[in-house]
Amino acid sequence: MRITELRSRMSDYFSDSDTYARDIVHAELGGQTVNQALEMGVEAGDIWRAIVRHNPDMPAQFR
Repeated sequence: MRITELRSRMSDYFSDSDTYARDIVHAELGGQTVNQALEMGVEAGDIWRAIVRHNPDMPAQFR
């Protein structure tokens, strides 16, 4: 997955995906935000899977 696809999927689900990426810390990402994980070189697909695990109520259409 490319970063642009990650960002697109996030904006499809979250009303303010920029704030989510900047402010929400994920245990699934080692206590990092999405932006921090990207800066550390974590693959976009791994980040997306972490976001899905972090949001278990996410409807299947967004997974």
